[in-house]
Amino acid sequence: MKKTRRQGTAKANGQADTAEHNNDDVSERIRTTLAAAIGEGALKPGTKILEDAIADHFGVSRTVVRGALGVLESDHLLERKKNRGTFVAEPGIEEAKALFESRRKLEHVILELVMDRATFEQLGALEALTLEEEQIHHHGDEKSKTVLSGKFHVVLAELGGNAVMTEMLSKIVARLSLVMALYEEEKQDDCGADHHRQIVSALKAKDLSKAQHLMDHHLADIEGRVRLTEGQGDRHTFMAVLENFS
Repeated sequence: MKKTRRQGTAKANGQADTAEHNNDDVSERIRTTLAAAIGEGALKPGTKILEDAIADHFGVSRTVVRGALGVLESDHLLERKKNRGTFVAEPGIEEAKALFESRRKLEHVILELVMDRATFEQLGALEALTLEEEQIHHHGDEKSKTVLSGKFHVVLAELGGNAVMTEMLSKIVARLSLVMALYEEEKQDDCGADHHRQIVSALKAKDLSKAQHLMDHHLADIEGRVRLTEGQGDRHTFMAVLENFS
């Protein structure tokens, strides 16, 4: 049977839609892969992003890669430098202070929502996560500690039932991973699991004030590990170079 022009056009449009859908899927995989690598410290602040390597690995064009990188740039995890390429972002001191302040305020509101909306069973599941953290703290590697520590706060936010706030917190936590990589004075062998467990206990006891106080203490402990000076950021960047070339 002879194919009509309309049928041919419909087929071509269908193929184009499929290709576009596939590209969207791959773009999202690229984005999540790089975001995870940044959050876990595998890609350090200042690291150059190699577009050709990403394109070859995922089997897509550089146009698709640039689309994924553009999303990460809008999330402030990457930054494009004129005539030099795209790099993992290096947050400045004022940006770091603003991120810490935003997180403190947001975590307070999230605790209020969790107190109102989370069930006892959900809090029990969250408590089980803190027990897993403690096991990882004693027997796991640094990567596992970092992943679980950030996961606690995101899961806590999800129990508040506000998707916008959960997204906001997730992005702040991701950006703060860059702050810690740049400005942390000394890596602490402490994932904060005991703090997390105490916060959950206060929530189960319906003591919002105590939960917020414990959260403040927990976040203050994290902030206390950084020294927000230009020299500290430069030192970490230089040390990273020495590690790569020595």
